[in-house]
Amino acid sequence: MTPLNFFIDAQELHKSFGARRAVAGVTLRIAAGEIYGLVGPDGAGKTTVMRLLCGALRLDAGRIALCGFDIRREPERAREQIGYLAQRFALYEDLTVCENLRFFAEVRGLKPAQWRQRSREILEFVGLAPFQDRRAGQLSGGMKQKLGLALALIHEPRILLLDEPTTGVDPVTRQDFWRLILPLLRRRTLAVLVSTPYMDEALRCTRVGFMRNGRIISEGPPTVLRRRLAGRIVELSGGPESLLAHLARADPAVEAVHRFGLRFHLRVAPGELNRVIARLDASIRAAGGVVESLRPIEPLLEDVFIELAEGAAEA
Repeated sequence: MTPLNFFIDAQELHKSFGARRAVAGVTLRIAAGEIYGLVGPDGAGKTTVMRLLCGALRLDAGRIALCGFDIRREPERAREQIGYLAQRFALYEDLTVCENLRFFAEVRGLKPAQWRQRSREILEFVGLAPFQDRRAGQLSGGMKQKLGLALALIHEPRILLLDEPTTGVDPVTRQDFWRLILPLLRRRTLAVLVSTPYMDEALRCTRVGFMRNGRIISEGPPTVLRRRLAGRIVELSGGPESLLAHLARADPAVEAVHRFGLRFHLRVAPGELNRVIARLDASIRAAGGVVESLRPIEPLLEDVFIELAEGAAEA
């Protein structure tokens, strides 16, 4: 067993499927009490990283230690540390909530006295105690996600792997799910790795890594990542929208124009923000357009990830 500095210590992971490189040199180090968010487009390699960490896929190259246990030399001890909630987690729909918990607990080697007490505790924690005798197939989507989390936590793992756990559920259910996750970190006995397509979820993470083409191309705390575009985002709204977008894209200092709801976010070259605002205000009004908002704003995490994705695509 190696010295325990990180609950997840993954070095230079590589995995290919035929000629396609799914993961190309990913390094992750996640300590107790941390929640690390993996974000990136479909096909970036997020799920493959998760499956390598839980031992569902074999590494081509690299090293993984989970709570100090090397996944190649001590695979069973390493896997004992993990609770895993996959994208397409399969419940036994003909079994009740309680029966699902019992099955997964026994698979994990818990004795009856252990799993009975643990099941009561975890059903209360996730809010499913009133539904313990309901068949899993009769649960709502949000309740199934909570049951999936309960199953991942039944053996009190030290590492929790969550692969897009809230995809396909409504915003209220997503909030409820995160209200369950965050308190788990306060005792600093758990490390969480979560992949998510939602930037509001990424903002909740201690650190975020942006993946593209099998690599992590940038990582850091969300506040630090947002600083890379400080002083470079302009919010524009008014009408007609086609005119606004055309004139914004025509400005030589505007690098990108993206729609955010009823407004546009313009990414401008460093040092050009005030000049861009003055030029656009004049050109839009001269063309008969209406300016409702034309002002600098703090960059969103979405702005940063769009910029990273565009930069990686050009590289």
